[in-house]
Amino acid sequence: MQKSDIGLIGLAVMGENLVMNMESKGFSVSVYNRSTDKVKHFVEGRGKGKKILGTYSIQEFTESLKTPRKIMMMVKAGNPVDELIEQLIPYLSKGDVLIDGGNSHYLDSMRRTKYLEEKGFYFIGTGVSGGEEGALLGPSIMPGGSPEAWPLVKPIFQAIAAKVEDGSPCCDWVGEGGAGHFVKMVHNGIEYGDMQLICESYQLMKDLLGYDADAIHAVFDEWNRGELNSYLIEITRDIMGVKDEDGQPLVDKILDAAGQKGTGKWTVTAALDQGVPLTLIGEAVFARSLSAMKEERVKASRVFTGPAIKAPGDKKAFCEAIRQALYASKIVSYAQGYALMRAAAENYGWHLNYGGIALMWRGGCIIRSIFLGKIKEAFDKNPDLENLMLDGFFKDVLEKAQESWRNVVARAVLNGIPVPAMSSALAYYDGYRTARLPANLLQAQRDYFGAHTFERVDRPRGEFFHHNWTGRGGSTSASTYNA
Repeated sequence: MQKSDIGLIGLAVMGENLVMNMESKGFSVSVYNRSTDKVKHFVEGRGKGKKILGTYSIQEFTESLKTPRKIMMMVKAGNPVDELIEQLIPYLSKGDVLIDGGNSHYLDSMRRTKYLEEKGFYFIGTGVSGGEEGALLGPSIMPGGSPEAWPLVKPIFQAIAAKVEDGSPCCDWVGEGGAGHFVKMVHNGIEYGDMQLICESYQLMKDLLGYDADAIHAVFDEWNRGELNSYLIEITRDIMGVKDEDGQPLVDKILDAAGQKGTGKWTVTAALDQGVPLTLIGEAVFARSLSAMKEERVKASRVFTGPAIKAPGDKKAFCEAIRQALYASKIVSYAQGYALMRAAAENYGWHLNYGGIALMWRGGCIIRSIFLGKIKEAFDKNPDLENLMLDGFFKDVLEKAQESWRNVVARAVLNGIPVPAMSSALAYYDGYRTARLPANLLQAQRDYFGAHTFERVDRPRGEFFHHNWTGRGGSTSASTYNA
């Protein structure tokens, strides 16, 4: 029988749409699902008359594939992936490729790459972004794992990926081990930050300027025509224009308690592990957690009072200031995300192409925007760029936006409107541009109570000293370490 080019296991929304995408690009696809009734429903429904083969056991599925087999797993992250790998192994041949396209943790992908390579197989942990529509029409795909596997899957992945204006696919090899899922995790963290910044802008327009949904719709429509043009601004504009059955804005009737699946938290945890200040994304994650405390917040609102709202005199000018604050904060978010990728690459020995990553995010994914083209240009000019904010283009934007940014954060504080992401972005910017921070006092405090030692400005870096602050202590110091 004719064998398929690739197989996919897991026929939920993303899996189904990826299969339809692959088939539409000329590839034959075998499918399998643990609940086999889903297989029957799919091949007799959306997949009818197409080069899609339904299979009803792991053995039948693996036997239906050309060798070396290419098997994409679209199942729930965690143990289900490991369990499926163990079910597949007895039916695999040396050189076969297993692809995990779910939102797996990068450390799991590192472990699975090593485990499968030791058995003679290849593994690719692949970040896929773009949601249901992206999976069908062209997602952003971020593969990493066994480098030898890339040539085997490259034609398929680049064919189904989103394309930018010049036809370049939003998919390229990311790096070794867990690099693909790490980059996807950072993408999701930046997504958290972007969404929070947009929400803060919305609240400022609503509570401080008194704009209704129609007015906010018009603002986001205007913003989407300029340097903030992006998928998230676009959908926010659309959301603001949707009315409920009674003609009132639907957004006003949605409960203000946000959910999350955990990838934002993973990003912040990874930043703590790498010692990278990912402050904006951290605040975005915590903002969701705070929003989830709905009942508690309602009680607190009856106990505490804030300042009376005083709208600025020139609302249009302040709305432009919000746009600039949003843009400047967005630059900080990406700068922090890229700093995290750089630290992880150094730690794990990955060879990441930072400009290429920006290109992969240009289309198909949730954070796609024209802004990413500028990031690619920055790393094309200087692949060793230490921090995105140091690039000439972004430096100029930040300096130009600085007055508006400070004005927005200050007015928000004075009016009791929380802007945790915008204010943390500004604090990071100010901290990063400050040559001498008060950490000298912090080190003195640590040495005082714990003999943790300190370095001196009048001595070379790497020399550590301890002072007997009370006159009662000894000369023994504690060992030094960096978290």
